[in-house]
Parts: sequence; structure tokens; C-alpha cells
Amino acid sequence: MSGGATYDCVVVGAGVQGSFTAYQLAKRNKRTLLLDQFILPHTRGSSHGQSRIIRKAYEQDFYSKMMEECYDLWAELEREAGVKLYRQTGLLVMGPENSESYQQFKGTLLRQKVPSMVLTHENFSQHIPQIKFADGHGAIVDITAGVLFADRVLRTVQTQFQKHGGILRDNEEVKNIQPGALVTVTTSAGVYHAKSLVITAGPWANRLLSYTGLQLPLEVHKINVCYWREKVPDSHNVKKRFPCFLLTEGEHNNEHIYGLPSNEYPGLVKICYHIGAPTEPDGRDKQTNKDDINILRQYVRHYMPGLDHEPAVVESCLYTLTPDRHFILDYHPAYHNIVIGAGFSGHGFKFGPIIGKLLCELSLGEAPTCDLSPFRLRRFLATTKAAL
Repeated sequence: MSGGATYDCVVVGAGVQGSFTAYQLAKRNKRTLLLDQFILPHTRGSSHGQSRIIRKAYEQDFYSKMMEECYDLWAELEREAGVKLYRQTGLLVMGPENSESYQQFKGTLLRQKVPSMVLTHENFSQHIPQIKFADGHGAIVDITAGVLFADRVLRTVQTQFQKHGGILRDNEEVKNIQPGALVTVTTSAGVYHAKSLVITAGPWANRLLSYTGLQLPLEVHKINVCYWREKVPDSHNVKKRFPCFLLTEGEHNNEHIYGLPSNEYPGLVKICYHIGAPTEPDGRDKQTNKDDINILRQYVRHYMPGLDHEPAVVESCLYTLTPDRHFILDYHPAYHNIVIGAGFSGHGFKFGPIIGKLLCELSLGEAPTCDLSPFRLRRFLATTKAAL
């Protein structure tokens, strides 16, 4: 077992948020260690898979504003690494025309002056014939949106982190954290000291925070990631101008259905329900709830006539949900040199570059360059357990 090495920062969790945080620190010449409990790459957390949606379409203006800078940071990484990480496809947002959720999405796009196009029942099928447009629904396209190549993103940002001098260690589970002027992190393979610690451990955040006397109101859900076969080959891909899409709400509750063009599996379209069933992160394989698949099956049957009604491939992903579905980006309430990035609630991947920048700033004691008031821990004061 190795021990004794001292770093400016240790980042625990090498998913998209932790990897971008470590990358930002290394770019600023900070001696940085990035740890992950699994051998990389792996499929146990929330950042794996080949595709994620990137969009400015949101119900809240603050997310749309954050994405403005985030697009620039994605482009900057593409230039630095010489790797293509994003494909523009547009995002079709649909929902009951007069519903609060749909109007919030539409209002944000218009207020933020995001390039967009409103579709009507008269012209919808001309633009997107693959989807049956529901009566009483509205539709607007976020033209700037598209697909991020998720696995490629992780490889790229971790490679760039190491090129900037960062140290990446996988297959090292954190066994203890001792707060102090220097934080001591004990893993299955070594002991490390750091001026600051950033915890970006996704579904395992509360396990790590328990060493510091803190428990957050986080709930882990397992999502069934479903792929549906085209009846006609190559009918739902980018060449056919099939966009990403998001149904703001359906018949079941306010959680939405979303989809992406055929990409990782030729001839298969990724369509998922944005909520799953509670699980333990280490017991995900025992959780076999398929309620979300039943909802998707019904949606595909009614509104996606060009797809088979049964999923051809079902994978899984973990969401770590906060009660309000907004992120946690903040200092530990008792230890200012421990920073927490958690609760990304199934929509954090696209924000990776800017979240990495913000967590880097917090870990260095700098004023964050974005307003973090929506993401502060104090909003959960009544439900946060802390030994202060």
C-alpha cells in the first residue's frame, strides 16, 4: 500500500463531473489526483454509454444561461484534443400546448433568444414525419441542440487531464476520509493528503460523505435505457433529419420521455423514460422494475409508427436525484476545503465542462463565475443530516 503523497486536490469519482473538475485543476497547474473505485471505463454509474442530449431548452432560465458558456467550453475541448464530441441534430420539445411545463420550455427558449422554430399541426409532419403529433400539443425545436458522444467525452477529458500532469488511479475504493487542514483520503491501495477534496461520486456520494458526518437527501434510481428497432432501416437517423426529442409530460406524471437518433446501435433508436425505480447503487442488478418500459412501450406504439413496439436492447443507468431535481454544488457545511458535486438528477452530463470549472473554483476558494444559489445545500437544511 502506497501512502503519504500530498496533492493540491483529490477528486473522488471519475465520471463526467469529476473528470472535468480534475481537468480544470490540472490546467491550472494544480497537483491533482483523480480516483475511481472501478476499473475504467465501466458501466456502473451515470456517465457511461455512447450518447447524451445537449440542449439549451430548459424550464429554468439559469440552466439555459449556463449552457451558453458550456457550449463554448465543449468547443474549446474539441479544439484542444482534436476530437469531435458533439453532433448538432436539434431538439424537438413537445407537450400539451397549454401546460405549465411546455410553456416554461418554450418561454425559456424565446427569452434566451435561442435559435428555435415553432412547429404547427399543419407543418409538423413535413419536418418530422417519424413522430405522430398528438392533438392539443405544441412543438418547438431548439436548433442548437444535439448529441454528445459520451464515452468519447470521458476518454478525451481524462486523457487531457493526464496530459496536463494529472494523476488518474482507478480500482481504488475510498475507505475513509479524515477532514482537516490537509484532508486525508484512505483507499484500498493507498493514503493521500490534499489541501482540498472534491466529492463527485454520483450514487455513492452519501457513502463518502458519511465519513464527514454529512448525509444529503439523495435518492438513487435505476433507469432502463431502451433501444427500439426501426421497421425501415436508416429512417430515424441524422441523415433523415430525425432530431433528439423530449416530451415534457405524458399521461402518467410530470416526468418526461426523451429520445435520440439512431447512433450507437445501427437501426436502433434510444428512447427512455426520465424516471426509474429506487435502488441501492451496489444492488442495481437485483432491481428488475420495468414500469418505465411499459410506459415507453405504450408511447412507441401510439406515436412512433416506424419503430417496433418491443425494445431490442435494454441497458441501465443510475440517476442520483435531489428532491427538486436541481444539482448540489457547494462546500461541505463544516469543512470549507471539502467541495460537493452531487444530485445531477439525470440531466447533468451536458453541463460537465462548466460544472468542472465551478467545482475547481470552489476547491481553490475562488468566487464562482456562475450564480450557485439554485445549487446550494441550504435549500435542504431541514433534510440534511450533519454532525456540526
